[in-house]
Amino acid sequence: MLSVKKNISNILKILLIIGFGYFFWLMLKITLEYIPLRADISFLMIKQTEVTDRSEYLYFFYTHVYTSIFVLLSGFLAILRKDFRLKNFHKNAGKVYIFLTLFFAAPSGVYMGIFANGGILSKTSFVILGCLWWFSTFKAYQLARQKKFKEHKQWMWRSFALTLSAITLRMWKVIIVYLFHPNPMDVYQIIAWLGWIPNLLLIEYLIAKKYI
Repeated sequence: MLSVKKNISNILKILLIIGFGYFFWLMLKITLEYIPLRADISFLMIKQTEVTDRSEYLYFFYTHVYTSIFVLLSGFLAILRKDFRLKNFHKNAGKVYIFLTLFFAAPSGVYMGIFANGGILSKTSFVILGCLWWFSTFKAYQLARQKKFKEHKQWMWRSFALTLSAITLRMWKVIIVYLFHPNPMDVYQIIAWLGWIPNLLLIEYLIAKKYI
């Protein structure tokens, strides 16, 4: 029985790695669209008011885009809790994740949220997301420093659930557009909340059931 459970666990981990690898590749392709740095490509085509009127906008935008891809990767590697035969690999991946999130990705995300499309509903969601992302990551850092590793692990999962909103937001967009064909601004308002709330609820459920 134990061997069966172990095999199932290993299969689930392999599927998780494959799934993350696929979606990470999609996110990487999006990031590569912004190399070299330009102000008139992809998402920025609908943000020309901000690009033109706010000299700092592009700095925050590119800070968010360029750091978030590394946050995704380092966070996933830290969550796996494997050292891959490299000394302190898990610990160092976690440090990279925490540093990039606290000083670059989350603050720039809050700024981006202030100017999000979709009106006050979308703006509110993205600002809350950015603040919760920063707070959960900082809490995980604090608990690691205090050597409260169980609680640290739980807060890292909360933080990474919010990190994954970059992926789940786009998944929900595809599903909603395919099924309902709503107005583009309505889509943005919906996915702004769907991108992260179900992620966080799932993690809270897993923590409550002591799976994490």
